[in-house]
Amino acid sequence: MSSNAKTATEGRRGSFELQPPNLSFRRMVLVGKTGAGKSSSGNTILGRKAFRAVSSGSTVTKDCWKETAEVAGRGITLVDTPGLFDWNVSEEYLKLEISKCINMTAPGPHAIILVIQLGPFTEEEKLSVEKIRAVFGEGADKHTIILFTHGDELTSTIEEYIRKANEDLKEIIRRCGGRYHVFNNKSMEDRGQVLELLEKVDALVTANGGQFYSSDSYQGVELMLKTKEEELRREYEQKLQDKQRELEARFTEEKRILEEKIQTLTASEQEKEEKIQELERLNERNKNKMIEYRRYYMEKLREARLEAEETRINERKLTEIFTMLQSLHL
Repeated sequence: MSSNAKTATEGRRGSFELQPPNLSFRRMVLVGKTGAGKSSSGNTILGRKAFRAVSSGSTVTKDCWKETAEVAGRGITLVDTPGLFDWNVSEEYLKLEISKCINMTAPGPHAIILVIQLGPFTEEEKLSVEKIRAVFGEGADKHTIILFTHGDELTSTIEEYIRKANEDLKEIIRRCGGRYHVFNNKSMEDRGQVLELLEKVDALVTANGGQFYSSDSYQGVELMLKTKEEELRREYEQKLQDKQRELEARFTEEKRILEEKIQTLTASEQEKEEKIQELERLNERNKNKMIEYRRYYMEKLREARLEAEETRINERKLTEIFTMLQSLHL
């Protein structure tokens, strides 16, 4: 849930909104090697710079990131995974990123978008497909669409490019049901390319019986998230009540002391007036303090789901996924 110079929840706060009930809803996750254009593609889909594009060796935080928005009449949750395919991170960090990726797409993604940059198809790209299987499970191919980036560099059609591609790329396209699309991320205003991708996602979901993808990795995750979310809600509601009682008691005592001072004053009318003004300022300050504490805890309540997504998934499953990823790196 962990952000680009922000906390996990701060960065996703503005985009985590309930969508109107008449919208079709899609959970999509962007995967692929570092530098392939995942974040830029996410920005193109959303039509705004929501994700921070990173390149290999970048000092920008490489955390999984989620944005929720309405695009082309659809409600979408889009998850970017900049650190998930990066080996220059610790085991602990990678396990946390795996957990967040699964949590953010729970109970399962409708579409896995494998982002590949146009150009020579490398061994690293081949490994990306195996990494997808390691994280999401063997059935991930049926829910995957390949998204080629740098479409502005095409000198012919994407079909011609694929026809001339090596057998490794052709095999991956076949395994993904022949589903692919191409983006020019330098042309964010070209909404036609986005609509076409979302139509292909719709067709993918229809072909899968209207179902999102699920696997062993997702077993129990949604229940865990809901349980954690409720725990956090109860915790913050209790903290808000406790803070309100504490502040009210303190404010009442401060007000009582000041009122007693005013009553016992034998000084000039000017001094009495000054004390009365001090009392009014105290009341105003205390009221503002109460409002701010309430705003803070109400915000925490709204973000309970996002905070829950920071929870690690089942440790046994997490270790299993990590071991599979590690074997691909050897």
